Amino acid sequence: MTALRAMPDAQHVVVIGGFGRSLVNFRLGLMKRMRGNGHRVTAIAPELDLASQKALEAEDIDWHLVPLQRTGLNPVADLRTLFALYRFLRAARPDTVLAYTMKPIVYGCLAARLAGVSRSFALFTGLGYAFIEAQPAGRRRLVRDTAVILHKIALRRITGAFCYNSAERQDIRRFGLIPVGTPLIDVNGTGVDTSHFAPTPAPVRPVRFLFVGRLLRSKGLEVLADAARRLRQAGAAFELEILGPFDSNPDAIARDQVMAWAEEGLFTYAGATEDVRPYLARASVFVLPTMLREGVPRTILEAMAMARPVITTDAPGCGETIEDGVSGRVVPQGDAEALAGAMGRFIERPEEIGVMGDAARARVVARNDVHAINRQLLEAMGLEAGAAAPPVSQSAGVPAQATAFRSLA
Repeated sequence: MTALRAMPDAQHVVVIGGFGRSLVNFRLGLMKRMRGNGHRVTAIAPELDLASQKALEAEDIDWHLVPLQRTGLNPVADLRTLFALYRFLRAARPDTVLAYTMKPIVYGCLAARLAGVSRSFALFTGLGYAFIEAQPAGRRRLVRDTAVILHKIALRRITGAFCYNSAERQDIRRFGLIPVGTPLIDVNGTGVDTSHFAPTPAPVRPVRFLFVGRLLRSKGLEVLADAARRLRQAGAAFELEILGPFDSNPDAIARDQVMAWAEEGLFTYAGATEDVRPYLARASVFVLPTMLREGVPRTILEAMAMARPVITTDAPGCGETIEDGVSGRVVPQGDAEALAGAMGRFIERPEEIGVMGDAARARVVARNDVHAINRQLLEAMGLEAGAAAPPVSQSAGVPAQATAFRSLA
C-alpha cells in the first residue's frame, strides 16, 4: 500500500469566479476543505451579496471584489478587470490561483502570471456559448476566435487544468487553449452534496416536469415550449414549471416571450431561487433540453441526487451524465418532437419515474459525490495529502511524460 504523503505546507490560495453566488453555491465546500487543510483562502468575484459574504466569513474565508462583466466583449471593461486582478494579486502574493469560467480563467491566470504567482490552475466548467457550433458564423465566430486567442495568451504558463467531459477536453486540445505539455485532468463535474440533496418520493399525479437554468435559447427553452405545446395539443395531462433567472447573455430569451408562453398555458414561470430543493421535491421529472457545452450540469446532478429521472440532450456533458433508458432519457439537441416523446412516455408510464429516479440517485452517489471530487482537485493541486496522482488525460498532442500537478509544483 502506498504511504500517504505528508500534508502540504500551508499556502495562500485565491479562488476566482465570475459570479458571487456561485462561489458559495458551487465552491464553498472546496474552499472549506482548503481551510481544513490549513490553507489561507481568498475568494474573488465581481459582487457578493450580504448572505454570501457572511457564508464566506463564517468559514474564515477572505473575500475581495473586482469589476467583471461576465458577458460581452468590451475591451475597456476587460482591461479594468485584468488590472484590478493584477493589483490585488501583486499585493497579496498568493501561492496558488484557481480560476473557473471563461473570463476569470483568462484574466485571472494572466494577472497571476504578470503578478509573479508561481502556480495557477484553470477549471473549465464548460466552454459554453462560443463553442456550441463546429463552424460558427457572425457574432458567435467572433466570440469563439477572440476566446481562443485570449486563452492562448493568458494560459501559456499555467501549472495545469481540469475539464468535465471528453468533448471539452478535445476542444481544449484542438484549439490549443492550454499549452501542449500542460496536464489536463478529467473531473466528474462540480459534484453534489448527496446528503444536502436527499431523495424524496416523486409525485406522479399529475406528472410534473421541472426546468432549472438561465433563460437562454441555448438551454433549449424554445424547444421545451414547442414540446409542451405539442403535448397540450395532443390532450396530455401534465404540469411544467420553469425556474431560473433572466440573463444578459446575447443568447437570452426576452421576458415578454417567456411571459407569452406562460399565458399560453405551456408552463408556469416560478422566477429564481436560492434553494432548488423544494421545487425538485414537488417535481416528478427534471428536464434540461440544452444545446450548450455544459461541462457537467450541476442542476442535473442535484435532480439525480433527489431521485428524479432526467430528460436531457446529447449535448456534451449532459447525455453522458445519465444512462439513457436507466436513469432518464436522452434526446437529440433541438428536436422538439423527440423531447415531447420522452416527456409523453413518463406521462403514459408514471411507474418508470420511481424506478429511474432510484437509478439516478445510485449513479450520482457513486460518481459525482462532491467530497470525492473536491479531494481529487486538491490532491492534484498539491493542497491535500494523497496516496497517488489522479490520471492525466493523454489526448492528442499531450506528451506521454505529462505528470500530475503536484510533481510540477
